[in-house]
Amino acid sequence: MADVNIVGFDGSGHSGRAVDYARDRAKNSGAHLHLVLVLEWSPYSFHTPDELAERHKRREQELDRAYKIVQPVTDDLNKAGVNATCEVRHGHVADSLCDIAKEKSANQIVIGRTGDSAIAQRILGGLVLTLAQMAPVPLTIVP
Repeated sequence: MADVNIVGFDGSGHSGRAVDYARDRAKNSGAHLHLVLVLEWSPYSFHTPDELAERHKRREQELDRAYKIVQPVTDDLNKAGVNATCEVRHGHVADSLCDIAKEKSANQIVIGRTGDSAIAQRILGGLVLTLAQMAPVPLTIVP
C-alpha cells in the first residue's frame, strides 16, 4: 500500500511550493497525495431560520468555489503521473488537517510556511505552530 501524504493547499504561493515539494517526492516514492483546502467556518452563531438557510447557501457556494481552486491542481498532478485526490472542508485548518490525516492513515502532512514574522507568530499563533504541537503524523514545512 502506498504512503498517503496530506498536503495543505489554499491557492497561495506557499501552498503551491508545498504541492511542488510533495509532488517531487511522490514521483520517486509512489506516494498518494491528498490535497486539502480548509475553509474557516464557525458553526457557533445564533440565527433566524431564514438566516440559517442563507448561511447554508453561502457555505455551499464557498465549497464550490474552493473546489475550482484545488481540483485543477489535482488534475495536473494526475496528468504528471502522481496519484492525487482533493478535498474541501469547512472548519478549523489545523484540526481538519489532523482529522483527515487520521482518517486517511496518512504518513505525513505537508504545508507551506507563510511569510509571517516571528513576532507575529508568537503573538497570533499560527497554523505551523499549532500543527507542530498536534499533528498525529510527521509534519513537513516547506519554506
